[in-house]
Amino acid sequence: MAAQSGMVDPAIFQDLQARTDEDTAVRDELKEFVQTLEKQTRNILFVLSRAHSTPAAKLHEVLKAAESPIDDAVATVSKLSDAASKVPYYKFNQMWSRQMQDLVFTILFWGWLGGKNEGGEIKNGRLLTIEELGQLLKIPVNLKDRDAFHLTIEEYLHALISLVEELARLARNSVTLGDYARPLLINQFVKDLLAGFQILNLKNDALRRRSDGLKYKVKDVEDVVYDLSLRNLVPKKEETMQE
Repeated sequence: MAAQSGMVDPAIFQDLQARTDEDTAVRDELKEFVQTLEKQTRNILFVLSRAHSTPAAKLHEVLKAAESPIDDAVATVSKLSDAASKVPYYKFNQMWSRQMQDLVFTILFWGWLGGKNEGGEIKNGRLLTIEELGQLLKIPVNLKDRDAFHLTIEEYLHALISLVEELARLARNSVTLGDYARPLLINQFVKDLLAGFQILNLKNDALRRRSDGLKYKVKDVEDVVYDLSLRNLVPKKEETMQE
């Protein structure tokens, strides 16, 4: 009788195997969507990279060309959201968090360049809020009341840091194009973002480390503006306001 009571029911392991198989099936489905999203994000960035070599007068062509790959990515996010919302969010969210950061960054850059402009003249310098991104991507943001797919504040903040890094590069390339107004606009924008990050008390180690490097990117832009001022190439204030 004592030996009998110590036996392990094999059904326990059969049940564990069934659960493992379910998780594997879910992971494979999510992985497929994530890989697609990664490719689509690279397509968006490939199109937007032309902004570094395109005069402001022709920037609308770049922004228009980015709309189709952005729509493709939004459709994939919808499929990913449907699949991910069937399982506990924090069980698998690390599978797509980086890809969502990258996608949000490209859309932030697109918006800054003048994408999602409500008609009329294209203007640089707009910052899409996390709520606007949620509307564009058709997903909730910063969910607290239910366990479902959403855009997190940390993902948005990571994307903002990537935006600053991209704008620092754009400031230098704008000078090469003979556009001396845009670096001034970028200078004020990245300074404002740096001031915003300094308000935050960041708990995420990776995010805090990246945000610590923002001041160096801001300095890069300041150096561009300083060089322009030494060469007497800084546009008058009213010209900058028209940019």
